[in-house]
Amino acid sequence: MESDLTSITQALRDFAQARNWEQFHSPKNLASALSVEAAELLEHFQWLTEAQSRSLPADKRAEIGTEIADVFLYLLQLADKLGIDLVEAARSKMLVNARKHPAPPPSA
Repeated sequence: MESDLTSITQALRDFAQARNWEQFHSPKNLASALSVEAAELLEHFQWLTEAQSRSLPADKRAEIGTEIADVFLYLLQLADKLGIDLVEAARSKMLVNARKHPAPPPSA
């Protein structure tokens, strides 16, 4: 997976460079764009019930997949600009969460 992330990150760099967009890709702007895309993702669920959100039709799932991809791509770009290893940061955060919220002992 890490080589896939590296490959996608490089493709994003190349895409932005070919269009002279790096000048707009400051961490602040990327974080703002990430927030906007996350809001667009949320919009798909805005008025659904819990049950509806779990059983989406194929066309809706495809639309949501596009929004998830947008969030993912902006997150990769932000991590790249800040020199953050996204996989390592995620692993580290999962360890923090496990310590903060330990699993309950098995019941007898």
